[in-house]
Amino acid sequence: MDGRNRSDVKPGMKVAVILKKDQRTGVKTEGVVKDLLTNSSFHPHGIKVRLEDGQVGRVSDILE
Repeated sequence: MDGRNRSDVKPGMKVAVILKKDQRTGVKTEGVVKDLLTNSSFHPHGIKVRLEDGQVGRVSDILE
């Protein structure tokens, strides 16, 4: 699972996201999903989520 399908991403999951500021470098940040911010069922760059620490990014990998 790579985080592009909304049905694969659930609150409480541990994921790796790429933050807006890291899009050029591709640096990944790990965290736990708090909210799903993308409403569509699929997004080619990854579902946008808010992590429990408040950071917002697109899911690149699902870790759990």
